[in-house]
Amino acid sequence: MAYAALLSLTQILEQTLEHDYQYLLPVKKQQIESLLKKVNILREFLKDSTSRSSNTIEHLERRIRDAARKAEAAIESHITHSSFSESASHEKKSCFCLNILKKTCCSKFYKSSFTTFDPDIEKVMKELDSIKQEVKMVEDEIGLENLEPMTSLPAGSSKPTASGKSKIVGLDDDLMEIKTRLTRESQNLETISIVGMGGIGKSTLAKLVYDDLFIMNHFYIRVWVTVSQEYSMQKILLDLLDCMKTRTDNMREVSNDQLADTLYKYLKGRRYLVVLDDVWDTRVWDDVNRLFPNDKNGSRVILTTRLENVAIYANSCPPLHRMNFLNEFDSWKLFCDVFENGCCPLGLSVGKEIVQNCQGLPLAVVVIAGLISKDTRRETFWSYVAKNLSSVITSNDEQCSKILYLSYNNLPHHLIECFLYMGVFPEDFIIPVSILVKLWIAEGLLKSVRFKNLEDVAEEYLLDLVKRNLVLVGKRNSKGKIKTCKIHDLVRDLCINEAKKEKFFHVANKIDNGIPQGTNIHRLSIQPRTRNLHNAERQLTASRSILDFCGHFANRAKIFNRGALKVLHVDPRDVKLPNEIIELVNLEYLNGTCDFKTWPLESIHKLQNLETLILRRSYVELSSSFDLGHDLPPEIWKMSQLRHVSLEVPVNLPEPLIAETEGETVLENLRTLSTIYNFKCAVEVLRRIPNVKKLGISYDHEEDHWCFYNLVHLCKLETLKFFFSSSRQSFLQNIIFPPSLRKLTLINGKLPWNDMTIIGSLPNLQVLKLKMFAFTGREWEPNEGEFLLLKFLLLEIINLEHWRADSIHFPSLEHLVIFDCHLLQEIPSGIGAIPTLQSIELYYCNDSVVTSAKQIQEEQLDWGNDDLRVLIVGK
Repeated sequence: MAYAALLSLTQILEQTLEHDYQYLLPVKKQQIESLLKKVNILREFLKDSTSRSSNTIEHLERRIRDAARKAEAAIESHITHSSFSESASHEKKSCFCLNILKKTCCSKFYKSSFTTFDPDIEKVMKELDSIKQEVKMVEDEIGLENLEPMTSLPAGSSKPTASGKSKIVGLDDDLMEIKTRLTRESQNLETISIVGMGGIGKSTLAKLVYDDLFIMNHFYIRVWVTVSQEYSMQKILLDLLDCMKTRTDNMREVSNDQLADTLYKYLKGRRYLVVLDDVWDTRVWDDVNRLFPNDKNGSRVILTTRLENVAIYANSCPPLHRMNFLNEFDSWKLFCDVFENGCCPLGLSVGKEIVQNCQGLPLAVVVIAGLISKDTRRETFWSYVAKNLSSVITSNDEQCSKILYLSYNNLPHHLIECFLYMGVFPEDFIIPVSILVKLWIAEGLLKSVRFKNLEDVAEEYLLDLVKRNLVLVGKRNSKGKIKTCKIHDLVRDLCINEAKKEKFFHVANKIDNGIPQGTNIHRLSIQPRTRNLHNAERQLTASRSILDFCGHFANRAKIFNRGALKVLHVDPRDVKLPNEIIELVNLEYLNGTCDFKTWPLESIHKLQNLETLILRRSYVELSSSFDLGHDLPPEIWKMSQLRHVSLEVPVNLPEPLIAETEGETVLENLRTLSTIYNFKCAVEVLRRIPNVKKLGISYDHEEDHWCFYNLVHLCKLETLKFFFSSSRQSFLQNIIFPPSLRKLTLINGKLPWNDMTIIGSLPNLQVLKLKMFAFTGREWEPNEGEFLLLKFLLLEIINLEHWRADSIHFPSLEHLVIFDCHLLQEIPSGIGAIPTLQSIELYYCNDSVVTSAKQIQEEQLDWGNDDLRVLIVGK
């Protein structure tokens, strides 16, 4: 947490120096550089101490975190105050914030406004000097390696302590698969990695295999060692020798090399099975791999881990064995096995609710069953447990908490806050990755990396959390990237508890509505069904981030301090943003529903600090036609911080003012621009948005001056969406697509199929979606040599009758989706011969199309391909 706080402060200081804003602060440029140098020193210290846990380190981290937050708050508070005072002195509403501050401060105001700022920043500077001295003492006198370690889990403690009555369920298929891989014909030494989140049953499965009678007879030697996070090579060697009954009392006195030699010689020539349980680091495998002789006699090594990179590193026998959550039937069976006679002693409904809320995690099922088995008479207690399962488990079972915290404690500094931030979302919430990434950026949780944009960094962070089995993948998009994700309720409870302890964010819900007296909430997440927030109006004025999943508070504009709030996310679509939000001058992220007819979109330029703008229509507006007369202001071309503009209603984008040609502002950061109405693709416009990757545009009539051929200048464009309200027969003949295009969506237009060759020739196109009569005509026959990289094809409400194609026409196709194409007669049989094809999905298609899809699947089964999935919905 301290590392992330320093990272956020670093970004502000660097921005101040880069844009020459230090004239607003009562310090010289050299002093800002000195402060930045101190911050960087502390960051390096924290980076070096990542793998160490001690009371001294924790104390230092708390001091560093608090000092960094105070410094950031002091700088932002001063700039905000300067902004409003300056605005008032000139009697205008100009926005005056960190990223666009003008050198117009009068000397009289300059002196008076610093009176409160001077002491604040001076205190912070002294505190950082004090911390720096303590850090030096730790490094020079104590030494990081000699710090007294905090209590850590002993070897083997990652395994849950289950009730003695509980049985193993839901692992029959896993057991059979591992046994088959252990005993197959290959004589080479092979390693099988079992990977999954904490508490999902990795060690349990490995123990089942290890104790299996057939496996016992198959291997001459079986050895088991639990590694854990803080491992010792000597301990691993001694445990292995002890398991083989070859350890002697004097072995603690000999060197590791001698122990390794003894072990190697004992295994040499024998068929053995070694289980390395709970491995956390690839270095473990580097250390132990040399201990295992490969005598080509069918010896095997099983490794269990939560970390995918460790599993892949050691795994010599693909694929990885990934543990899955229990299904509802097995979860219920595991739950009932804890009780006498294997029966739930109270009503089925409350028991089923408890099991369902465990979400298939065996650890949660066993722990909660063991807890409530002590009170089998009170249904009220069971009902309470069902509604508050995750908090009940973590507060009543220390071992369970320790198992979950192992993964958290193993996180590197740069991932800690990103992981904890997952807890701001409601329970069982399906998190859109695109929103999560934008929030991480707005909250300043990402470290910039040279030659990478922040969105790419965020995706790497998320993938890392997925590989650590802390974040679960929901759906993938048409490009194969993660579209939605989620976390288990127990993991979410860990996030909330740690965030509360670290004062990172506060969650208000139906149970905990109150905000502690005298507490300034840095970030607040308002959960669904929250009815009241005690002291909300006074306490929330200092909040930097408010995420409202309830909707009862977003329309109370007076609770927002217009100078402090940086992030505002309002999830319910039926709650409209108040117009007063346009006065939140420090706002960097705004996501919510508005009434486009009355919301002051033309004043959006007042939010000059804005990076992300996402505005949706309300449910009422969704059911009616929308207005097309909304305008973005010309000043939008001065909003250099903009990264994402996503509007559900098409709006007019004004052309840049001619007077600004010299010294024009280029929106270098802009990545998303959607949806723009009758967008004129003029060169002078496109050169202002050179880095746009996603563009959505809508047209209601045909004009020659739309200049579609200029789109080729958007050399970084990857996703393009066109909507036409009328026929555009000549559209494709007048456009030049950029070669970078990967995803294309066309809606309406009634284009002729003969022009499809223009799209098919795009060199990098991977996703093509044709909707609402995008093309018209009875027959489509693509040409060979086109769509070479196309992976996803959607045909939705297209009046196509005969589709003639073979495997050579879509050689890389993975997913085919056909929606409501009533005239289509069949799917070409040659589509089934595409070697990369993974799925065919049909929605409301006629019987002949359904029959053709089933025939393709049957043919593939006959050829031994049982991977092709066919989904049929409606007729």
